Amino acid sequence: MDFLMTLGITAPAATIRLATPLLLCCLAGLYSERSGIVDIGLEGKMLAGAFAAAVVASTYDSALLGLAAAIITAIAFAVLHGIASINYRGNQIVSGVAINQLAVGLTAFLGNTWYGQGGRTPDLSGSARFLPIDLPGAAALAHVPVIGPIYSGALSEQSPLTYFAFLCVPLTVWAVYRTRFGLRLRAVGENPQAVDTAGISVAWLRYRAVIICGVLTGVAGAFLSTSYSAAFVPNMTGGRGYMGLAALIFAKWRPWQSMGACLLFGLLNAIANQMGSNMVIPGIGNIPSELIDAMPYILTVLMLAGFVGTAHPPKAAGVPYVKER
Repeated sequence: MDFLMTLGITAPAATIRLATPLLLCCLAGLYSERSGIVDIGLEGKMLAGAFAAAVVASTYDSALLGLAAAIITAIAFAVLHGIASINYRGNQIVSGVAINQLAVGLTAFLGNTWYGQGGRTPDLSGSARFLPIDLPGAAALAHVPVIGPIYSGALSEQSPLTYFAFLCVPLTVWAVYRTRFGLRLRAVGENPQAVDTAGISVAWLRYRAVIICGVLTGVAGAFLSTSYSAAFVPNMTGGRGYMGLAALIFAKWRPWQSMGACLLFGLLNAIANQMGSNMVIPGIGNIPSELIDAMPYILTVLMLAGFVGTAHPPKAAGVPYVKER
């Protein structure tokens, strides 16, 4: 009973916080895959962005400069993926995996070379971090039933990057379904030949999509190292890029459903974190903490296998486009 009460108090805020990097990666993958570019490298771009944000924020004592560095670094990795996938028509899965491995090795090597702490960067504090924002009226509404706990306990005291992530959902809906760019983006992911015939550059459309992907994964990385944590540690993304891709498939490449899937995955992580290593099942005993940590990933696989049904990606996703002569 005590566990359930504690979970009811802390889970909503923790769910939103834990869903933030997943949502940013999920939306990043949505732009990329809607254009026909499969991006397994979300994890690597987010990790590189987290490292760049921590390094620059600690050097210049500025979270904003760290965020800018994270975005620029993630865009550089995204463009690298674009060159391999669009210009050279390479295998997009292989390119994404290579970016992930490059980011893991490069961040650990540079971190250990520069700081000598096993790849960890110096701790961040003050203006080097994105501190939580107190929403207007949160204290006054704190004791109001139902509304108070939701507004002051979950929605308030979140990072500015969290608010940005959730604002990106309606912006993505507008951009993908209400603009000329979104129409062309969806078209190039389904039938690039028709887009090319209309005199629109398939390559440039796809580059714009992967650049947007780089921006969003950079923000996700900056959130991890300058907001959720107070430093960069090796491999701190912990599979969140892959969970973002899973959420994208779960949502069938749709923005609002993507937000719901990321909140669900965030809730699973919040429950696992709250359980810690203290879960005891009568007749079985203590549950290993490693199994509890793995539960969100196990449940993710089970949900994808059992509840999604047939998920059809854009028809041209993963297929290199060769311009007809």
